[in-house]
Amino acid sequence: MQPVAAPPSDVHVQFLGLGKNYGPVQVLDDVRFDVQRGRVTALLGENGAGKSTLMKILAGTVPADSGELRIDGKACRFRSSREAETCGVVLIHQEFNLAQDLTIAQNMFLGHELCKGWWLDHAAMNREAKRYLAMVGLDEAPTRPVRELIVAKRQLVEIAKALSRRARLLIMDEPTATLTPGETESLFRLIDELRASGVTIIYISHKLDEVERLADQVVVMRDGRFVAQQAAAGLGRKEMANLMVGREMSDLFPPRAKPVVASAPLLSVRNLSVPGWVRDAGFDVAAGEILGFAGLVGAGRTELFEGLIGLRQRSGGGVFIDGKSVSLRNPREAARAGITYLSEDRKGKGLHLELALRENLTLMALERYARPLLHRQAEQKALADAIDAFGIRCRNPALPAASMSGGNQQKLALAKFLHPDPRLIVLDEPTRGVDVGAKSEIYHAIAALAREGRAVVVISSELLELIGLCHRVVVMRSGAVTAMLHADELTEERLISHATGTH
Repeated sequence: MQPVAAPPSDVHVQFLGLGKNYGPVQVLDDVRFDVQRGRVTALLGENGAGKSTLMKILAGTVPADSGELRIDGKACRFRSSREAETCGVVLIHQEFNLAQDLTIAQNMFLGHELCKGWWLDHAAMNREAKRYLAMVGLDEAPTRPVRELIVAKRQLVEIAKALSRRARLLIMDEPTATLTPGETESLFRLIDELRASGVTIIYISHKLDEVERLADQVVVMRDGRFVAQQAAAGLGRKEMANLMVGREMSDLFPPRAKPVVASAPLLSVRNLSVPGWVRDAGFDVAAGEILGFAGLVGAGRTELFEGLIGLRQRSGGGVFIDGKSVSLRNPREAARAGITYLSEDRKGKGLHLELALRENLTLMALERYARPLLHRQAEQKALADAIDAFGIRCRNPALPAASMSGGNQQKLALAKFLHPDPRLIVLDEPTRGVDVGAKSEIYHAIAALAREGRAVVVISSELLELIGLCHRVVVMRSGAVTAMLHADELTEERLISHATGTH
């Protein structure tokens, strides 16, 4: 075997014809490109393009079936993430990889514990954890259990954990999905510092404004294949989107139809409180209207609707449907009243990932198919209709939902929660972790729901999403409603000012 020639000094990683199959399905096909040392390389592509699989190969959690991976000119085939970390390659997973019942420090040093003689050195681990938490801007005690943290803070713990491994090559998969604008900007400053110190970063994100802000170069994948590699300078968001989907992107948002205002709102909420989260919140939403909810993480938006449908205890206030007072003690009663809520946590609360697509779709409407025995043919037809209506792409509908990409899981979750035919749909972060092509499809599906005469509530941290979709937007801050803005008043600056209290 001939010795491998050393690559140019600025090349850190080389993917040489990498391929990966899952059974008969090829998810990576002859992927070839280089990653430059000490730069930020943005890895773009639609859900299912193969980005995460490629990065799992690089991080040692998935083996390649063909091709070669080289780091600093040396062929590498990591058998585990620990082997990869030993070589300075660290992956920050999109889905959290934390032990809920351990403390922050215990999670950060799990498998890499510091010892004093025969004993674990908890004091040293807590000191080190606090230092890395400060680097990511998280002011939490290292001794606090992870289960007590909100989603955004768990993301920062994941980033701090990766930094504690002293990575030379850091892979970030949708790291800002749950972060506030302030936390996101702090992360960007940290990335700039890491790049200046020579750390190589591969950054996966569907937020193209972040790519414009951070990336030195852009690599695009489509359908498991390498498509393009270009310098980020001068490459606009539209060009990035076109490369990702392989076609000219039409308008991202559908035309905003004017809702038909009924004599009474479909849903009215008055002075509703959720202890510890929401104080005296009130709003109306009409049939045919898309009502947005904006606010920083922790503002109480999710907790308001969890209290509304009985997932959290609420105190005081009234809920009215078609002008009639109702008491919704649990989600089943809310569903009977025509209200459905799709959680921001699609994997934990939206789907049963171990079940196939058919079982997931019909689970909330089983009485429709069990009369008295389960009518599987009717279920299969319903699934076929949902796959067509929502553009769900899957290798095999009989496989578990976990086998699909994140965007297609989100489409399945949307189809599942619409299957009982609700009158009011609450969508919490409906496009989190979803690529630009799938986003457009989801936006058009939401607009179609409103045109059918349903009321739609969209809770989102993406301000452009609210501006492009909604007829009105409610802004919350510190558990209280601070503003109600109509479509012609919506700007990013105005939403941010109300959300931060600087208006």
